[in-house]
Amino acid sequence: MGEIFAGLPWWVKWVAVPVIALVVFGSLIVSVLGFVIWVLFKVLVFVALVAGLIYVVRKFTSSSSSRSDW
Repeated sequence: MGEIFAGLPWWVKWVAVPVIALVVFGSLIVSVLGFVIWVLFKVLVFVALVAGLIYVVRKFTSSSSSRSDW
């Protein structure tokens, strides 16, 4: 791969090739990033809901057990 770029100017390697890659694969990159962000958001919502459920269950079970101690 190095032999291909050996005789070319620096701007071809560091500007033109990445721009062409972004044009060709840009929609794919955006789709993958969007999917990853969507999955992370769903995981965050799931964790928040489970934490809230655990909090509510512990709150009610601790208050009911303290009432039975009376």
